[in-house]
Amino acid sequence: MSAPELPTWSATHVSAGVSLKPQHFDQAMTSRMSGIWFEVHPENYLMQGGPRLRGLKQIAAERDISFHGVGASLGGPGTPDAGHLKAIRRLVDELNPIRLSEHAVWSAFEQQYFAELLPLPRTHQVLSQLVAGVDAYQAAMGRSILIENPTNYLSVRSDMDEADFLLEVSHRTGCGLLLDINNLYLSAHNTGVDPRAYIDALPPDSVGELHIAGFDADPQFGDRLLIDSHASAVADPVWSLLDYALKQFGPKPVLIERDANLPAFSVLEQEVRRAQRMLANSQECDHA
Repeated sequence: MSAPELPTWSATHVSAGVSLKPQHFDQAMTSRMSGIWFEVHPENYLMQGGPRLRGLKQIAAERDISFHGVGASLGGPGTPDAGHLKAIRRLVDELNPIRLSEHAVWSAFEQQYFAELLPLPRTHQVLSQLVAGVDAYQAAMGRSILIENPTNYLSVRSDMDEADFLLEVSHRTGCGLLLDINNLYLSAHNTGVDPRAYIDALPPDSVGELHIAGFDADPQFGDRLLIDSHASAVADPVWSLLDYALKQFGPKPVLIERDANLPAFSVLEQEVRRAQRMLANSQECDHA
C-alpha cells in the first residue's frame, strides 16, 4: 500500500544550488551568494562523527541543504536495505534537508551492490518493483521524496515511455519527480528520445527539482556515446534544454552537479549565477 499521508515534497526554495564536496566546505561557509543551496549524497555522511560530518552540520546551520541518495536501488528486485534506510533516516532527522531525492534505477542484486545507477526495463513488473521501493523509502524517511530519471546508454525493454513510467510511480506513491536535464539530453543523444516531447509530457506540478551537469564523450566511441561524468562544465545544449524546461514548468529549484575534476568554488558560483538569471527570467514569464 502507498502512503499518501506522508509530508509531501515541495518545490519551495526556488533558487539555484550546487553539489557540495568537502574540498569546498570553507568557501561554502563564507559565500555571500544570495539564495545558494547545497546538495550532498547522504551516503557520504553516515559516520557517527569526524570532521566531514561536523563540517556539513556547520553548513546546514547556515544554508539550505538537500539530500540526493545514490544507494537505495529503488527499482531492484528486493526492497531497499533496512539498515541503509535507518542510517539515512538518522541523518535526515539530524540535519532536516529541504528536499530528499533518490534515483529511479537499480544497483543491487542478491546482496551485491554495484555502485552504478543502472536504468530499469520499463515493464509492468519493474514498475511494481519501483513503486514498492519508493513506498519503502518514503515510509522509512517519514516524508515524500523526488525520484530522478536515469541516463540511458542504450534502449531498454519497455511497455511505456519513460515519462509515463515515472509519472505512474508518482501517481501510485505520492512522490515527485526530479528531472535531470543532463540525463535527458544524454538519453536523447544516445537512444533517440525526443527531449522536448519528454518535458512536454510532464505536468509542471509533478516536477520538484531540475539538475544540470557536464558530460564527456566515451573514450572508445567518441561523440557517438556521451557519458554522464559530472566532471566538466555544463554544456551549452544542456543550458538550452534547461531554458526550455523552465519555460514549460515555470520556476523550479535548479542544481548544478559536479563530482569530479572539481574547479575552484568561484567557477561553480558562476554557473549558479547563470542558473539564477535563467530562473529570474522564468519567474518574469510566469507572472506575465
